Amino acid sequence: MLYRGSIGACALAATLGMAVLDARAHDESKYPDWGGQWRRPAGVGNQWDTSKPPRKGQPPLTPEYQAIYEANLKDQAEGGQGTDPTFICIPDGMPRAMNVIFPMEIVIQPKITHMMIEYLSMLRRVYTDGRDWPGDAEPSFMGYSIGKWTDQDGDGRYDLLEIETRNLKGPRSFDASGIPLHADNRTIVKERLYLDKADPNLMLNEVTTIDNALTGPWTVIKKYHRVRNPIWVEAICAEGNEHVRIGKENYMISADGHLMPAKKGQAPPDFLGKYLEGMLRFMGIEEIQLFVMEGTRSPDHAAVAMPEVKEEIDGFLV
Repeated sequence: MLYRGSIGACALAATLGMAVLDARAHDESKYPDWGGQWRRPAGVGNQWDTSKPPRKGQPPLTPEYQAIYEANLKDQAEGGQGTDPTFICIPDGMPRAMNVIFPMEIVIQPKITHMMIEYLSMLRRVYTDGRDWPGDAEPSFMGYSIGKWTDQDGDGRYDLLEIETRNLKGPRSFDASGIPLHADNRTIVKERLYLDKADPNLMLNEVTTIDNALTGPWTVIKKYHRVRNPIWVEAICAEGNEHVRIGKENYMISADGHLMPAKKGQAPPDFLGKYLEGMLRFMGIEEIQLFVMEGTRSPDHAAVAMPEVKEEIDGFLV
């Protein structure tokens, strides 16, 4: 009995010793105080390069993507959405999420740092456990992020978090102006986050984007101000969203609940043509082009082109 008790006591001591060592290895005093709520500066909107007025900067785009951007600006000026995909409430994705349109909270753990952004409940997981890039991870709007902590001034406490994010999916844009990212989604985002030396309530984020839509790496500096005792507000994009996407066109819902154009001169959606196309597919008719011809959606024309289905068509159109 004494022998067994000694073994138990040794095992308990070993377990407690490992717990103490583990606690020391994950000493919170080694990590910076990034608690509270982080907000974009007052007066800064949903724009990527905050050093220039919205839509006034010149993003370093290749000629192909500059043309896409200019067509997007024209469409937005006419009331459309251009190449900004977020009107249908998909996440901002990276790097746009770091515009921090709604406040952000950063929770630091030994092997992972969580960045939680109120808008669309966007969540970033930054792995700091020394792992390598996974070979089979599904692409996502927020991507896969690996980080590294550094003690720059040698005081025994980390003060810099370097992050690299890959494995992204689209569509994405840099900001609400529609600055596009390449359709191949091979974006790489590198960040350096740290507190301002003179103001511990100011965080700086040096963000460098490498993307095939750009002529070269594009670096901007984002600033976030801390609120120590915050009030968090839920932001649900789908709630009250008046945008309706039909096919590749964007429409709006009016105040009285009716479908309306989003921009001047916009054609109404072709419900009849699409409905009849679906009907013919259901009937097993492959030569749909005879029925729905370019420039016409006339059932009478279809009846002439395909008299064998006139009776079926008339039945559906009653």
